[in-house]
Amino acid sequence: MRDRRFVAKHRGGPLEPEQHRLLMKWALVCATRVLPLLEGDLDPRLRDALRVGAAWEAGEASVGAAQKAAVLAHAAAREAASPVAVAVARAVGHAVATAHMADHSIGSAMYARKALRLMGCPVEPERAWQNASLPDAVRELVLTSPKHAMEIG
Repeated sequence: MRDRRFVAKHRGGPLEPEQHRLLMKWALVCATRVLPLLEGDLDPRLRDALRVGAAWEAGEASVGAAQKAAVLAHAAAREAASPVAVAVARAVGHAVATAHMADHSIGSAMYARKALRLMGCPVEPERAWQNASLPDAVRELVLTSPKHAMEIG
């Protein structure tokens, strides 16, 4: 069930536009941090999705453009050759999908941790960094979300 606190104000929920933008910014950083795991082999659809997500966060792209970019990032995940590449692409896809549904930001963080776990890296330092890097205006929202406590297999 969706956490109603992540529903944007213009959709009848309590999430302010500035909070929504901050969630996008945080999700993009979470996804970007694991890009080096791809060792320079970045699918152009992921690069484009990150660009569109940043443009949405800056008020320069539509939700529709972000949705299309997220769909293409998830297509890249389905076509990826390794489980790590799949997780990185999913992190990017969820980050950009934050424009459409703000709680996708948490999915970006979860897939970033999964990518690290698949590489054999400890995930707790990344989780601690993710939590510490949450902007004050959305920290409590994310940290108290039931979705935040989840891990992706």
